[in-house]
Amino acid sequence: MGLNRPAGLPVRGRTALVTGASSGIGAATAAELGSRGCRIVLVGRDERRLAEVAGRTGGQPLPADLTDPAGLDRVAAAAREADLLVHSAGIGWAGDLDSMPPERIAALAAVNLTAPMLLTRAALPQLRRRRGHVAFVASIAVVGVPGEEVYSATKAGLRSFAAGLRHQDGIGVTTVFPGAVRTPFFAGRRYDRRFPRMVGPREVAEALVRGVERGDAEVFVPRWLIAPARLQGALPGTFHRLTRRFG
Repeated sequence: MGLNRPAGLPVRGRTALVTGASSGIGAATAAELGSRGCRIVLVGRDERRLAEVAGRTGGQPLPADLTDPAGLDRVAAAAREADLLVHSAGIGWAGDLDSMPPERIAALAAVNLTAPMLLTRAALPQLRRRRGHVAFVASIAVVGVPGEEVYSATKAGLRSFAAGLRHQDGIGVTTVFPGAVRTPFFAGRRYDRRFPRMVGPREVAEALVRGVERGDAEVFVPRWLIAPARLQGALPGTFHRLTRRFG
């Protein structure tokens, strides 16, 4: 297939499906899309929070657990009618790898990587017809974070999947790489790094929607995070030594 993706997707009047929409980046993205005249299908596990987001955004709630095959099938059916997919659902785990439960490894892979691939596959015919767009919420952890090896691997896999998907004719693809974000993901965890600074979910959501409308391939939030990402790709040994020294 040739590389023939749209320059961008104006979201007004379009239908978007947003996973992880009950809180954090997903809820903020739903609010941003709603404010721009986009119809939204809100996917999440927490029915109460999802209803609250629906009340604020006018979106249609679709409660579903992406680790459950039946739930995934319901979301896939809705994805087949969408012009824009926003893969924001994600779970994490921090700690020593040898103490990470095997079932948690499977859950991270299922939610962070397998579900976005399957939902994108289900939506491809509609996306091609409508010259639609797919947005992935990855993480700067793609560079490899100690204590979060599995999470980093799922987000790196998402980045590779997005890169391959860009070769699909007529489909736009944007991948967003936030640093630390003030969301439930960091609930109960101490964040004491000076860099990168924590950002709010709204900042990420605005950058995501802007990237979709402009057709940006990759978006870093904050933008300077592109520097360590590029260094890790070009000089992984140097990057490793620097992170070992400076954290």
